[in-house]
Amino acid sequence: MTRSGFDASYLQPLFGDVENLRGDGAYQQLPAPQPSSSLAADDAPLGMYAASTLIRNSYSAGVAHADALRRLVLAGEVDPQSPWTLMRGALENFATAVWLLGGNDRTERRRRALALWREDMRNRAQHEEDTDHVPGPGGKNGRERRQEIADLALSLGLPVSSLNKPEAGKIIEEAARDAGLRAREVTAGWRAASGFAHGRYWPNLRASTLVDAARNSPDHYLMALVIDETQHRPLTQHTRALLQRLHHRYVARATAY
Repeated sequence: MTRSGFDASYLQPLFGDVENLRGDGAYQQLPAPQPSSSLAADDAPLGMYAASTLIRNSYSAGVAHADALRRLVLAGEVDPQSPWTLMRGALENFATAVWLLGGNDRTERRRRALALWREDMRNRAQHEEDTDHVPGPGGKNGRERRQEIADLALSLGLPVSSLNKPEAGKIIEEAARDAGLRAREVTAGWRAASGFAHGRYWPNLRASTLVDAARNSPDHYLMALVIDETQHRPLTQHTRALLQRLHHRYVARATAY
């Protein structure tokens, strides 16, 4: 059900941030790390598997998700699911970038980057198998790239067993703590948003507002639901906090040693 009279005021701070990042037909990108920076030092032995590539790509995807919601609100088409799904995408993207920028030391940051790259190449290999794609002459497929990443990790003293698939929930928890947020509050909103994204039933009852109901059969009712702004607001605030943390950490680590 489309929400009429939707109060989008709580979204405006994030939307303002996103609007400032819109350029002429494209979003402003994060700059490449300066050669003498801490982030460049992290990336130095990683070659094409640099952490900064993943960070910058996650940032761009998150901005696009948030801006898609901004444009949806401007069009006056606010349904009960899409704001959750789009904000979930933005939060996951920003949290991933914050997680990659964090870590206790350079070894841990490199491990995180290679673990995510290895998962990226696993997904790529699955797509290649589904589409019967074969790389061109001299190219490598996803499985070969995964082995390349494993070999690189070993050369850096990182056991392959440490490159297991990063769990989204763990990434979000660690990024939330890094940004000074309460991890359980952030993951609670993220779980509700994921429920909407995957078409689960429970978030309709926990994170939507019932505005009407009609008996459909002796044992069933049809329910008219709209977005519950009080439930969606914290997710939006957490997403913006992670975007701000991402900006702060990236500027600091990409410009100074």
